[in-house]
Amino acid sequence: MTGDNYAASLEDIQAAQKRIAPFAHVTSVQTCSALNELAGGRQLFFKCEIFQRTGAFKFRGACNSVQLLSDEEAKKGVVTHSSGNHAAALALAAKLRGIPAHIVVPHTTPQCKVDAVRAYGGTLYFCEPTVDAREAKCAEVAATTGATLVPPYNYGPVIAGQGTIALEFLEQVPDLDALVVPVSGGGMISGIALAAKALKPGIKIIAAEPGGTNGGADVALSKMAGWVVPCAKPNTIADGLQGRLGDLTWPVVRDLVDCVVVVDEQEIVGAMRLIMERMKLVVEPSGAVGLAAVLSPAFGASAQTRGCKRVGVVLCGGNVDLGARGLWDCWIPKSARRED
Repeated sequence: MTGDNYAASLEDIQAAQKRIAPFAHVTSVQTCSALNELAGGRQLFFKCEIFQRTGAFKFRGACNSVQLLSDEEAKKGVVTHSSGNHAAALALAAKLRGIPAHIVVPHTTPQCKVDAVRAYGGTLYFCEPTVDAREAKCAEVAATTGATLVPPYNYGPVIAGQGTIALEFLEQVPDLDALVVPVSGGGMISGIALAAKALKPGIKIIAAEPGGTNGGADVALSKMAGWVVPCAKPNTIADGLQGRLGDLTWPVVRDLVDCVVVVDEQEIVGAMRLIMERMKLVVEPSGAVGLAAVLSPAFGASAQTRGCKRVGVVLCGGNVDLGARGLWDCWIPKSARRED
Protein backbone atom coordinates (compact mmCIF):
# COMPACT_ATOMS: atom_id res chain seq x y z
CA MET A 1 0.00 0.00 0.00
CA THR A 2 1.80 3.12 -1.22
CA GLY A 3 1.18 6.48 -2.84
CA ASP A 4 -2.52 7.26 -3.28
CA ASN A 5 -3.54 3.78 -2.17
CA TYR A 6 -3.91 4.59 1.53
CA ALA A 7 -6.94 3.85 3.71
CA ALA A 8 -7.99 7.52 3.58
CA SER A 9 -7.31 10.55 1.43
CA LEU A 10 -7.39 14.31 1.97
CA GLU A 11 -10.80 14.30 0.30
CA ASP A 12 -12.03 11.65 2.74
CA ILE A 13 -10.78 13.71 5.67
CA GLN A 14 -12.37 16.91 4.35
CA ALA A 15 -15.66 15.05 3.86
CA ALA A 16 -15.38 13.70 7.40
CA GLN A 17 -14.91 17.22 8.73
CA LYS A 18 -18.22 18.28 7.18
CA ARG A 19 -19.95 15.08 8.29
CA ILE A 20 -19.01 15.38 11.96
CA ALA A 21 -19.33 19.18 12.18
CA PRO A 22 -22.85 19.07 13.73
CA PHE A 23 -21.62 16.76 16.49
CA ALA A 24 -17.90 17.30 17.25
CA HIS A 25 -16.23 20.28 18.91
CA VAL A 26 -13.62 22.42 17.19
CA THR A 27 -11.06 22.20 19.99
CA SER A 28 -8.93 25.13 21.09
CA VAL A 29 -5.19 25.67 20.71
CA GLN A 30 -3.35 26.90 23.78
CA THR A 31 0.19 28.08 24.50
CA CYS A 32 2.41 28.32 27.57
CA SER A 33 5.50 30.52 27.79
CA ALA A 34 6.95 28.45 30.65
CA LEU A 35 6.84 25.30 28.52
CA ASN A 36 8.35 27.19 25.57
CA GLU A 37 11.37 27.95 27.75
CA LEU A 38 11.68 24.34 28.84
CA ALA A 39 11.53 23.33 25.17
CA GLY A 40 14.66 25.37 24.41
CA GLY A 41 12.85 28.43 23.12
CA ARG A 42 10.62 26.59 20.66
CA GLN A 43 7.08 27.90 20.38
CA LEU A 44 4.69 25.12 21.36
CA PHE A 45 1.04 25.07 20.34
CA PHE A 46 -1.20 22.57 22.11
CA LYS A 47 -4.25 21.17 20.31
CA CYS A 48 -6.59 20.47 23.22
CA GLU A 49 -8.44 17.29 22.29
CA ILE A 50 -9.04 16.97 26.03
CA PHE A 51 -11.98 19.30 25.31
CA GLN A 52 -13.42 17.06 22.59
CA ARG A 53 -16.65 15.23 23.37
CA THR A 54 -15.95 12.23 25.65
CA GLY A 55 -12.67 13.91 26.63
CA ALA A 56 -10.52 12.56 23.80
CA PHE A 57 -9.87 12.75 20.06
CA LYS A 58 -11.50 9.35 19.51
CA PHE A 59 -14.97 10.87 19.10
CA ARG A 60 -13.99 12.21 15.67
CA GLY A 61 -13.30 8.81 14.11
CA ALA A 62 -16.18 7.10 15.90
CA CYS A 63 -18.66 9.76 14.85
CA ASN A 64 -17.52 9.67 11.22
CA SER A 65 -17.85 5.88 11.16
CA VAL A 66 -21.35 5.87 12.65
CA GLN A 67 -22.61 8.62 10.38
CA LEU A 68 -21.36 6.71 7.33
CA LEU A 69 -23.54 3.66 8.12
CA SER A 70 -26.55 3.01 5.92
CA ASP A 71 -29.93 3.02 7.68
CA GLU A 72 -30.08 -0.76 7.32
CA GLU A 73 -26.64 -1.21 8.90
CA ALA A 74 -27.39 1.29 11.64
CA LYS A 75 -30.46 -0.64 12.85
CA LYS A 76 -28.23 -3.48 14.03
CA GLY A 77 -25.85 -1.14 15.81
CA VAL A 78 -22.07 -1.08 16.12
CA VAL A 79 -19.53 -3.13 18.02
CA THR A 80 -15.91 -2.54 18.98
CA HIS A 81 -13.16 -3.48 21.41
CA SER A 82 -11.25 -0.75 23.20
CA SER A 83 -9.23 0.00 26.33
CA GLY A 84 -11.40 3.02 26.98
CA ASN A 85 -11.51 6.22 24.93
CA HIS A 86 -12.73 4.66 21.68
CA ALA A 87 -15.30 2.72 23.70
CA ALA A 88 -16.84 5.87 25.15
CA ALA A 89 -16.58 7.69 21.84
CA LEU A 90 -18.41 4.98 19.91
CA ALA A 91 -21.07 4.70 22.61
CA LEU A 92 -21.80 8.42 22.35
CA ALA A 93 -21.66 8.46 18.55
CA ALA A 94 -24.18 5.60 18.49
CA LYS A 95 -26.41 7.33 21.03
CA LEU A 96 -26.50 10.47 18.90
CA ARG A 97 -27.75 8.40 15.98
CA GLY A 98 -30.11 6.40 18.17
CA ILE A 99 -28.57 2.97 17.55
CA PRO A 100 -27.15 0.24 19.82
CA ALA A 101 -23.47 0.17 20.78
CA HIS A 102 -21.82 -3.07 21.94
CA ILE A 103 -18.49 -2.41 23.64
CA VAL A 104 -15.87 -5.02 24.55
CA VAL A 105 -13.37 -3.80 27.16
CA PRO A 106 -10.58 -5.45 29.16
CA HIS A 107 -11.47 -5.92 32.82
CA THR A 108 -8.48 -3.67 33.62
CA THR A 109 -10.08 -0.64 31.92
CA PRO A 110 -10.05 2.46 34.17
CA GLN A 111 -13.35 2.88 36.00
CA CYS A 112 -13.91 6.39 34.67
CA LYS A 113 -13.96 5.01 31.11
CA VAL A 114 -16.28 2.13 32.03
CA ASP A 115 -18.64 4.63 33.68
CA ALA A 116 -18.56 6.82 30.57
CA VAL A 117 -19.60 3.93 28.29
CA ARG A 118 -22.51 3.14 30.59
CA ALA A 119 -23.52 6.81 30.77
CA TYR A 120 -23.69 6.97 26.98
CA GLY A 121 -25.90 3.90 26.83
CA GLY A 122 -23.38 1.36 25.57
CA THR A 123 -23.69 -2.33 26.42
CA LEU A 124 -20.45 -3.57 28.02
CA TYR A 125 -18.75 -6.95 27.62
CA PHE A 126 -15.62 -7.63 29.68
CA CYS A 127 -12.66 -9.79 28.62
CA GLU A 128 -9.06 -10.55 29.47
CA PRO A 129 -6.57 -7.72 28.76
CA THR A 130 -5.05 -9.21 25.60
CA VAL A 131 -5.58 -8.35 21.96
CA ASP A 132 -6.59 -11.93 21.16
CA ALA A 133 -9.22 -11.97 23.91
CA ARG A 134 -10.62 -8.62 22.83
CA GLU A 135 -10.86 -9.60 19.18
CA ALA A 136 -12.41 -13.00 19.97
CA LYS A 137 -15.10 -11.49 22.21
CA CYS A 138 -15.79 -8.76 19.68
CA ALA A 139 -16.25 -11.32 16.89
CA GLU A 140 -18.61 -13.30 19.11
CA VAL A 141 -20.76 -10.23 19.85
CA ALA A 142 -20.79 -9.19 16.18
CA ALA A 143 -21.93 -12.66 15.12
CA THR A 144 -24.72 -12.65 17.70
CA THR A 145 -26.02 -9.13 17.10
CA GLY A 146 -25.20 -8.44 13.45
CA ALA A 147 -23.63 -5.16 14.54
CA THR A 148 -21.07 -3.45 12.31
CA LEU A 149 -17.51 -3.59 13.60
CA VAL A 150 -15.89 -0.17 14.07
CA PRO A 151 -12.24 -0.90 14.96
CA PRO A 152 -10.45 1.57 17.25
CA TYR A 153 -7.81 2.62 14.73
CA ASN A 154 -7.19 0.25 11.78
CA TYR A 155 -10.22 1.42 9.78
CA GLY A 156 -10.54 3.95 6.96
CA PRO A 157 -13.47 6.00 8.36
CA VAL A 158 -11.77 6.18 11.76
CA ILE A 159 -8.50 7.32 10.20
CA ALA A 160 -10.36 9.96 8.17
CA GLY A 161 -12.17 11.21 11.26
CA GLN A 162 -8.96 11.56 13.25
CA GLY A 163 -7.40 13.43 10.33
CA THR A 164 -9.79 16.32 10.96
CA ILE A 165 -7.50 17.26 13.87
CA ALA A 166 -4.86 18.35 11.34
CA LEU A 167 -7.34 20.31 9.22
CA GLU A 168 -8.39 22.31 12.27
CA PHE A 169 -4.88 22.68 13.65
CA LEU A 170 -3.47 24.09 10.41
CA GLU A 171 -6.40 26.49 10.11
CA GLN A 172 -5.73 27.72 13.64
CA VAL A 173 -1.91 27.84 13.36
CA PRO A 174 -0.99 27.75 9.64
CA ASP A 175 2.78 28.16 9.98
CA LEU A 176 3.67 25.12 12.06
CA ASP A 177 7.00 23.44 11.33
CA ALA A 178 6.10 20.12 12.96
CA LEU A 179 3.26 18.16 14.52
CA VAL A 180 3.97 15.86 17.46
CA VAL A 181 1.39 13.10 17.81
CA PRO A 182 1.13 10.27 20.36
CA VAL A 183 1.13 6.88 18.64
CA SER A 184 0.23 3.25 19.28
CA GLY A 185 -2.07 1.65 16.72
CA GLY A 186 -1.55 4.60 14.41
CA GLY A 187 -5.10 5.74 13.59
CA MET A 188 -4.65 9.31 14.80
CA ILE A 189 -1.17 9.87 13.40
CA SER A 190 -2.17 8.30 10.05
CA GLY A 191 -5.10 10.67 9.62
CA ILE A 192 -3.07 13.66 10.75
CA ALA A 193 -0.12 12.79 8.50
CA LEU A 194 -2.32 12.26 5.44
CA ALA A 195 -4.05 15.62 5.90
CA ALA A 196 -1.04 17.66 7.00
CA LYS A 197 1.37 16.37 4.34
CA ALA A 198 -1.23 16.96 1.62
CA LEU A 199 -1.81 20.55 2.72
CA LYS A 200 1.77 21.36 3.74
CA PRO A 201 4.28 18.85 2.31
CA GLY A 202 7.25 20.27 4.22
CA ILE A 203 5.75 19.84 7.67
CA LYS A 204 7.38 17.24 9.93
CA ILE A 205 5.23 14.55 11.51
CA ILE A 206 6.81 13.29 14.72
CA ALA A 207 5.46 10.22 16.51
CA ALA A 208 5.68 10.21 20.31
CA GLU A 209 5.73 6.68 21.69
CA PRO A 210 5.94 5.20 25.19
CA GLY A 211 8.65 2.56 25.47
CA GLY A 212 7.20 1.13 28.65
CA THR A 213 9.16 -0.74 31.26
CA ASN A 214 9.54 -3.67 28.85
CA GLY A 215 10.90 -1.85 25.80
CA GLY A 216 7.69 -2.27 23.83
CA ALA A 217 8.14 0.62 21.37
CA ASP A 218 7.05 -1.23 18.23
CA VAL A 219 6.56 1.88 16.06
CA ALA A 220 10.15 2.98 16.54
CA LEU A 221 11.44 -0.55 15.93
CA SER A 222 9.26 -0.94 12.83
CA LYS A 223 10.41 2.38 11.35
CA MET A 224 14.04 1.32 11.78
CA ALA A 225 13.45 -2.13 10.32
CA GLY A 226 11.17 -1.05 7.46
CA TRP A 227 8.56 -3.65 8.38
CA VAL A 228 6.18 -4.24 11.29
CA VAL A 229 8.21 -5.75 14.12
CA PRO A 230 6.20 -8.07 16.41
CA CYS A 231 6.40 -6.76 19.94
CA ALA A 232 4.66 -7.22 23.28
CA LYS A 233 2.44 -4.30 24.21
CA PRO A 234 4.30 -1.72 26.29
CA ASN A 235 3.93 -1.97 30.04
CA THR A 236 3.22 1.73 30.52
CA ILE A 237 1.21 4.22 32.52
CA ALA A 238 -0.04 5.50 29.15
CA ASP A 239 -2.76 2.84 28.96
CA GLY A 240 -4.35 4.41 25.88
CA LEU A 241 -1.17 3.82 23.85
CA GLN A 242 -0.88 0.05 24.01
CA GLY A 243 -2.25 -0.77 20.56
CA ARG A 244 -0.24 -2.25 17.73
CA LEU A 245 0.18 -1.00 14.14
CA GLY A 246 -2.35 -2.37 11.67
CA ASP A 247 -2.15 -3.17 7.98
CA LEU A 248 -3.89 0.14 7.15
CA THR A 249 -1.98 2.39 9.53
CA TRP A 250 1.52 0.98 9.00
CA PRO A 251 1.90 2.12 5.35
CA VAL A 252 1.09 5.70 6.35
CA VAL A 253 3.44 5.61 9.32
CA ARG A 254 6.13 4.01 7.17
CA ASP A 255 5.87 6.61 4.40
CA LEU A 256 4.77 9.86 6.06
CA VAL A 257 5.99 9.89 9.67
CA ASP A 258 9.40 11.55 9.75
CA CYS A 259 10.69 10.14 13.02
CA VAL A 260 9.67 8.46 16.28
CA VAL A 261 10.67 9.77 19.70
CA VAL A 262 10.43 7.14 22.44
CA VAL A 263 9.81 8.35 26.00
CA ASP A 264 10.08 6.57 29.33
CA GLU A 265 7.67 6.46 32.24
CA GLN A 266 9.43 9.20 34.19
CA GLU A 267 9.26 11.54 31.20
CA ILE A 268 5.53 10.86 30.76
CA VAL A 269 4.71 11.53 34.41
CA GLY A 270 6.89 14.65 34.36
CA ALA A 271 5.12 16.01 31.29
CA MET A 272 1.71 15.23 32.76
CA ARG A 273 2.63 17.16 35.89
CA LEU A 274 3.95 20.12 33.89
CA ILE A 275 0.75 20.38 31.87
CA MET A 276 -1.35 20.32 35.01
CA GLU A 277 0.86 22.73 36.96
CA ARG A 278 1.80 25.22 34.23
CA MET A 279 -1.22 25.07 31.90
CA LYS A 280 -3.88 24.14 34.47
CA LEU A 281 -5.18 21.44 32.14
CA VAL A 282 -6.12 17.87 33.03
CA VAL A 283 -4.45 15.27 30.81
CA GLU A 284 -4.29 11.52 31.06
CA PRO A 285 -0.83 9.93 30.72
CA SER A 286 -1.37 9.16 27.03
CA GLY A 287 -2.27 12.80 26.45
CA ALA A 288 1.03 13.97 27.92
CA VAL A 289 3.28 11.79 25.76
CA GLY A 290 3.59 14.45 23.04
CA LEU A 291 5.02 17.02 25.42
CA ALA A 292 7.25 14.36 26.98
CA ALA A 293 8.70 13.76 23.50
CA VAL A 294 9.30 17.45 22.79
CA LEU A 295 11.11 17.91 26.12
CA SER A 296 13.22 14.76 25.75
CA PRO A 297 16.90 14.89 24.71
CA ALA A 298 16.06 12.68 21.71
CA PHE A 299 13.84 15.39 20.22
CA GLY A 300 16.58 17.97 20.24
CA ALA A 301 19.12 15.48 18.90
CA SER A 302 17.04 14.33 15.91
CA ALA A 303 18.00 15.61 12.48
CA GLN A 304 14.32 15.63 11.58
CA THR A 305 13.44 18.20 14.26
CA ARG A 306 16.36 20.53 13.57
CA GLY A 307 14.99 23.91 12.58
CA CYS A 308 11.50 23.14 13.90
CA LYS A 309 10.74 26.28 15.90
CA ARG A 310 6.92 26.27 15.83
CA VAL A 311 5.75 22.89 17.02
CA GLY A 312 2.19 21.64 17.35
CA VAL A 313 1.53 19.10 20.11
CA VAL A 314 -1.66 17.05 20.29
CA LEU A 315 -3.02 16.66 23.83
CA CYS A 316 -5.06 13.67 22.80
CA GLY A 317 -7.02 12.82 25.95
CA GLY A 318 -7.94 13.96 29.44
CA ASN A 319 -9.68 10.98 31.00
CA VAL A 320 -7.74 10.50 34.22
CA ASP A 321 -9.04 7.77 36.50
CA LEU A 322 -9.57 9.90 39.60
CA GLY A 323 -10.84 6.83 41.44
CA ALA A 324 -7.64 4.86 40.96
CA ARG A 325 -6.36 3.23 44.12
CA GLY A 326 -3.70 5.36 45.80
CA LEU A 327 -4.29 8.52 43.75
CA TRP A 328 -5.49 10.60 46.68
CA ASP A 329 -3.50 8.88 49.45
CA CYS A 330 -1.10 11.78 49.88
CA TRP A 331 -4.03 14.02 50.83
CA ILE A 332 -5.68 11.69 53.35
CA PRO A 333 -4.27 11.11 56.86
CA LYS A 334 -3.29 7.49 57.37
CA SER A 335 -5.74 7.20 60.26
CA ALA A 336 -8.61 8.16 57.92
CA ARG A 337 -7.78 5.82 55.02
CA ARG A 338 -10.14 3.00 54.26
CA GLU A 339 -8.57 -0.35 53.51
CA ASP A 340 -10.67 -2.38 51.04
